[in-house]
Amino acid sequence: MMKKTTILTIKLVLAICIATFSFNISSATIIGGQDQGNTVDANGLRQNHWKIYNTDKHLTNYGTNDLIEEGDYKDNMKEGVWIQYYPGSVIKSKITWKDNRPEGYAITYFENGKVNEEGTWVNNRWTGAYKLYYENGNVQHQFTYNDNGKRDGNQKYFYPNGQLMIDGNWNGGKQTGTTTEYYDDGSVKAKEVFNDGNLDPAQTQTFEQKNVTAKATVDNNTVKEAAETAPSKAATVVKTEEKPNIPEKAFNGEGYWKLYNNNKQLAKDGYFHLGRLVDGKTFFYSPDGILQRIAVYKDAIYQGDAPITEEDKK
Repeated sequence: MMKKTTILTIKLVLAICIATFSFNISSATIIGGQDQGNTVDANGLRQNHWKIYNTDKHLTNYGTNDLIEEGDYKDNMKEGVWIQYYPGSVIKSKITWKDNRPEGYAITYFENGKVNEEGTWVNNRWTGAYKLYYENGNVQHQFTYNDNGKRDGNQKYFYPNGQLMIDGNWNGGKQTGTTTEYYDDGSVKAKEVFNDGNLDPAQTQTFEQKNVTAKATVDNNTVKEAAETAPSKAATVVKTEEKPNIPEKAFNGEGYWKLYNNNKQLAKDGYFHLGRLVDGKTFFYSPDGILQRIAVYKDAIYQGDAPITEEDKK
């Protein structure tokens, strides 16, 4: 009698386990439906369309139920276009992903809805045509990158009023030939000759501004900000958020320093004088924090872009 009871108990337990297993498979299939959203398959992998809210991220400046980002997963990896949002559901970026890495067209926006930058992202670098905009909607930089992520061909910089600031050519990340700089009224400011990224001072010409009248009343801060985007000046200026990684050591603008951005990524590395980088490197990152460019400076003059190594990406 004891043996029969034991056998019946074992059979009952097995039946319950089989039924439970069958139910879980059935449930996973139902949950995985595209219409349900935030789906996980039987193997615990994210699939289909997901919406990520601040209840999961806990970001400051966002409401508890604010939507942070949304897009599709395939086997737990981001795939296709993912949209990120500012607080208040204003679109922050639309970035194309492949196998959980940014790959394809990417566009970011200011909080006012105007485009911030756009281009094509391949193998952790910009390739092809790229544009960076001012918050007023005018183009700030108009670059072209080769397949290795180095600037190649004609490159342009603009003032906030839309006037051309710099027009030059790059070859494999280095300036080459004649680069022409303009005042914000369109008159020529300088003509500089570069050879393999090196400036030839003997062939450099500078010109005085011709139309200095009412233009002198232009907002000096705006003009200065635009001028500092030039390759010879922009990256030498230390931003307020860039700090040393040693809290007790205050940046004094002199000597050798390593400065880091708000994401604790290396921003500048080299020798400084009067608060500006004079010899060293400046590091540029995508909106997702991926290293995209390393600009090299000597005597506070842009020398070209350094190749990005695997060590740099760490």
